[in-house]
Amino acid sequence: MNINLTLIVQAIVFIALIWFTMKVVWPMILGPMKDREQKIADGLAAAAQGQKDLTEAEARSKEILREARERAAQILDQAGKRSNEMIDEAKGTASSEAQRLIAQAHEEVTLQSTRAREGLRNEVARLAIEGASRVLEREIDPKIHAELLDRLATEIARG
Repeated sequence: MNINLTLIVQAIVFIALIWFTMKVVWPMILGPMKDREQKIADGLAAAAQGQKDLTEAEARSKEILREARERAAQILDQAGKRSNEMIDEAKGTASSEAQRLIAQAHEEVTLQSTRAREGLRNEVARLAIEGASRVLEREIDPKIHAELLDRLATEIARG
């Protein structure tokens, strides 16, 4: 056989093998490789998106914590103000109640003092009438001499 013919036949077989490999074998190898490459790219994109989401979530959580702290501070401030208002209100109520009780006590003392004076006047008038009737040796009728007794009680009250 001729070496040239062998080389040409081998070249044709080689070209046929290359063509068969490119048309049949190569797509079977490249398909899974492209799928794997796409999965890796999707995984890297998902990881980057996850990292971005994590960063955003951390920022949101910090913002929520800051707002919660501010709200807690506001609530504490409002509670303090309300407690001070309640204390002031209670003090005012207690003060007004104390003033009312003091005024009531003064009125009661004045009323009792007036009653005691009236009782003493009546007792002094009775004693004066009794003393006068003993001096005069006759009975003085309080109903008949009411005006005289009232004047006597008034003079005794003045001192």
